[in-house]
Amino acid sequence: MNSYIPHSDLNLVRSLRKSDHDAFEMLFKRYGQKLFMFSLSYLKEADQAEEIVQEVFLKVWTNRFSLKTGTSFQSYLFTIAFNSIKKSFNRKAKENQFRLELVDQLDDGRDCVEYENNFQLVLTKLDGFISEMPERRKEVFIRRKQHGIPVKQIAEEFGVSAKTVENQITEAMKYLKKRFEEELPGGLLFLSLFLEN
Repeated sequence: MNSYIPHSDLNLVRSLRKSDHDAFEMLFKRYGQKLFMFSLSYLKEADQAEEIVQEVFLKVWTNRFSLKTGTSFQSYLFTIAFNSIKKSFNRKAKENQFRLELVDQLDDGRDCVEYENNFQLVLTKLDGFISEMPERRKEVFIRRKQHGIPVKQIAEEFGVSAKTVENQITEAMKYLKKRFEEELPGGLLFLSLFLEN
């Protein structure tokens, strides 16, 4: 491995294109920590930054045969990392959109403490009620309502008809309405959020 130490990225990438594990390890040691700190500066959480680094180098290894030797490898790495970070932000935004909308609907001028307590209570109850559903129904509901995945795509993923997916969502909504009516009538505000999607 010592023969690689003085080598440039260009030589290491050339070796990596031949599936050289040592070259891959050398590049990881050279850039892994830099990518981690770069990702951490955006994501603020170490575990998420580590996931970005792993994702970047997994992509490098997967695409090793088509790596270009005439461009900056460092720029290539950081471009992948930045795109992954943006996707992470977008994914979080979509998953949490229903919570942000719920905040707006619950904000009716009450004092901040009461508002925060009610908001957290509704979210806690919602998560609990969803967890009580049959596994398949729960998965379908979460993918459609929280992740915003189209019905057709969900149907293809589960190998069922779009009608079956719609029926599962309808049953899930009925169940949530019933549970909120039983335990937290005020929490029914959330239904309008889900029905929009």
